[in-house]
Amino acid sequence: MGRLDGKVAVITGATSGIGLRTAEVFVAEGARIVIAGRRAPEGEALAQQLGSNCVFRQTDVTVEEQMQALIALAVEKFGRIDCLFNNAGGPAQTGGIEGLDVERFDAAMATLVRSVMLGMKHAAPTMRKQ
Repeated sequence: MGRLDGKVAVITGATSGIGLRTAEVFVAEGARIVIAGRRAPEGEALAQQLGSNCVFRQTDVTVEEQMQALIALAVEKFGRIDCLFNNAGGPAQTGGIEGLDVERFDAAMATLVRSVMLGMKHAAPTMRKQ
């Protein structure tokens, strides 16, 4: 019996790094998961590797409609959500403030902050009902 038996998790940024390893551990511990990332080949390969307890959905976490659809998929496929791991991220621009490109800053904030809000916004109603 795993520590996450019967639990359902949504994991963003699951096509590499911390998100990928989290997906592996969650399934090994008995969770059913919906994983998200921008890179479809990597996400589909991971879902196939992890088996029937894992579903992949290509997702741009900065787009509200895509985050809403990701959360809906978890509820549709597995009937609930117990954990939302807002893990998607990426490198921010480096260097001094005087050389900062505002468009790159906005893109980083959308990935690192807006996506977390969107995930919580759409997962919270289901989680509250539970």
